[in-house]
Amino acid sequence: MSSAAAGGRRVPGPRRLPGLGPVFPRRRLLGASALALLPFLGGCAAPPALNPRTGRLQVITTTGILRDLAHNVGGDRIDVVSLVPDSGDPHSYEASLRDARNVVYADVALSNYAMLEEQNVIKTLDSNLRDEALNVSLAEDSAKYAAEIIPLVEDVRLDTVWLGLRASGTGSRYGATRSSQVILSAVEASGPGHLFAYLTGSFGETDIYFDSSDSFQSGDGYRSDSTTLPADAHTHLSWAFTRPGTYTLTLRAQLQVEETDRPVELGRATYTFAVGVDPEKAAVGAGISHPVIVRQGHADLTVNVDRRRLELRHDPQGGGENSQKTYRADQVVVEVPARALTEIPGGRQYSFLGHAGDSVYQLAQAVVGKHVHGEIDPHLWQNVRNAMAYVQLIRDTFIDADPGGGVQYRQNAKSYLAELERTDDYVRRTIGRIPSSHRHLVTTHDAFAYLAKAYGMTVAGFVTPDPSSEESLSDRRKLTSTLRTLRVPAVFLEPNLRARSSTLTEVAAENDIQVRPIYGDTFDDKVTSYVQMMRFNADSLRSGLGG
Repeated sequence: MSSAAAGGRRVPGPRRLPGLGPVFPRRRLLGASALALLPFLGGCAAPPALNPRTGRLQVITTTGILRDLAHNVGGDRIDVVSLVPDSGDPHSYEASLRDARNVVYADVALSNYAMLEEQNVIKTLDSNLRDEALNVSLAEDSAKYAAEIIPLVEDVRLDTVWLGLRASGTGSRYGATRSSQVILSAVEASGPGHLFAYLTGSFGETDIYFDSSDSFQSGDGYRSDSTTLPADAHTHLSWAFTRPGTYTLTLRAQLQVEETDRPVELGRATYTFAVGVDPEKAAVGAGISHPVIVRQGHADLTVNVDRRRLELRHDPQGGGENSQKTYRADQVVVEVPARALTEIPGGRQYSFLGHAGDSVYQLAQAVVGKHVHGEIDPHLWQNVRNAMAYVQLIRDTFIDADPGGGVQYRQNAKSYLAELERTDDYVRRTIGRIPSSHRHLVTTHDAFAYLAKAYGMTVAGFVTPDPSSEESLSDRRKLTSTLRTLRVPAVFLEPNLRARSSTLTEVAAENDIQVRPIYGDTFDDKVTSYVQMMRFNADSLRSGLGG
């Protein structure tokens, strides 16, 4: 059983191996000399760029929200640009060569981190930033100003196990940083049919991680069947099997500390799947005595970086890492029940599974889009008081980088903090006018836990079709039932994600439920600042939910 050669059967969508240099090269980040050629690339108007000749502090941020916070603190003493453009998704944005150029010129880099940004964005920062520049992760460092951190607990409501990949531990004993990568490679598989692990992105594109339909290629380091994770991170996947029976999959793990370093071997392990057959009998056939049957909740094929081994972590209730139990890979059978049998959707992006209409057994991806994350909910700014902690940290960072501007940075920050105080009061008053029985938030993106906790709302759910298959009449009926049960007068969509939410908008219209806008991670041409965003969200919630 095996996989396509590199580039052979990949389907439309972003590739999955960003910035691994000599191990699995995707693109090489540019040095300062090569960056001089960038003005000649493309004929369109160039986006804003940093320029050290202005004499101002040069600041690069990952997102537009951080750019706006930085601008309000820095004023006319700084030039600031963001890597992720407005209307872009920080979870999936791929940094460009122009982005790398801006990083080279930056005196200060501000990222949210907590795994919010696509790892390619973080690698672009860390690989190109000058040694003397300041590099600040705001989500982690803002705790000193009393920012509130919410653990990320994922609510899994599928009737089969949700199976992901996890890298646990920091790898600090090997010198790993946030730019280091854990490499997971499929090196061997067995079974009566083919096995696939793939991710369905925000707009329906698919990205194949493991594919056993051709031979796994040891000669190129299993490049076509390898994927990467940052240390202490988790990602979601769909798993498909073409025939019933018992399957095995052997994974190898390595730690790539630096792009030019030889990878550190972390071990390998074999996992067993019972596909459409009795898992107890599958365990006997695989020689597993006293098996742990994993059939529901949240499970991860896990690389324990610090202990240099692969294992499986499982929580039947679907919680995060802190509530998962750890098992040896050789004592576990993952059940893929008969009810997981489904038809292959139409569309070229699913052709690697077989012909449209053919049957496969599938463990579906529980969360739409590409979400590589850790155990902390990274969307801190949805609580205005957390944004105030960010502002204080940005102020201190600018003073460290430019002591001569200390007076102005303090004055700017003081004025802006007063404006944020007024904004916090406005959001609290506005949402407070919504009847308590109506304060239920339904969205397609898990980005509003901080807003709900800070301002007295309940996150009622993330209503979205299964992203790994086409919507069916059954899906629509389930969605209709969910919305009627919740009895909410409105659901809320982020404008930049509307394209992937057609089923929700159609069913909402059929049931006379409003679809209202809400902003999560990014601005657009209508909402262009953080204060405007938070006030807009409060107004939209009140007008949609009543009050």
